[in-house]
Amino acid sequence: MAGAGVCLIGETVRRELFGSRSAVGALIRVKQISCEVIGVLGEKGQGAFGNDQDDVVMMPLHTLQRRITGNTRVNTLLVSMQDGADPERVKSGITQLLRERRKLAEADEDNFNVLDTKQLGETLSGTTKVMTTLLGAVAAVSLLVGGIGIMNIMLVSVTERTREIGLRLAIGALEREVLLQFLIEAVVLAAIGGLIGIVLATGASIGLAKFMDVPFVFNLGVNLISFVFSAGIGVLFGYFPARRAARLDPIEALRHE
Repeated sequence: MAGAGVCLIGETVRRELFGSRSAVGALIRVKQISCEVIGVLGEKGQGAFGNDQDDVVMMPLHTLQRRITGNTRVNTLLVSMQDGADPERVKSGITQLLRERRKLAEADEDNFNVLDTKQLGETLSGTTKVMTTLLGAVAAVSLLVGGIGIMNIMLVSVTERTREIGLRLAIGALEREVLLQFLIEAVVLAAIGGLIGIVLATGASIGLAKFMDVPFVFNLGVNLISFVFSAGIGVLFGYFPARRAARLDPIEALRHE
């Protein structure tokens, strides 16, 4: 234990180094020194910039400066304010304090930056909404193109099977039965396409997650909604061809070559 420091570690570090074992009291190496783990920080999840806030090791400031960085410079300060406090007033106070500590004259410009993470979060949230809207528009166009493709396929199918439809109507099949037949075919076609799309999207997501070193979580509910939605596209765009098939005149259909 001679020469060892102390540290706190995040949940991600604990999980990666110790798994299900207790980390308190264990030794880890931080660069050239040994460090005794005296506690594990509570989970915080993803930060405002997309970073993992649990992938951290915290040490006493003087230990860090003396034995790791070798200097007394502090590049970043994190300040927490009470709920309900005025962010602008806090930001102004911090700015004034830093100007006094850095001995800046009134005519001098700030040689530091004070950032409000709430404003950054709102900016990132707005950007995310724009990206979500754009992706939704692309998805809507893709669904429209896919639905038109299904409708064209079903129209061709109705044309090629005109005599079959006429024969079914002539021997007593009801219009709703013919309508239901072609609607089921359209739904099956769309559902198969949706299933293939889910499989491809899941495979691509797993590959990208490994490439970008981010966790992949399979959400069964979202995928079920996607599958049901693709089947609904089959009903929506398959209705017109199915109605056209159901309303064929049996006599004209039997004469069709």
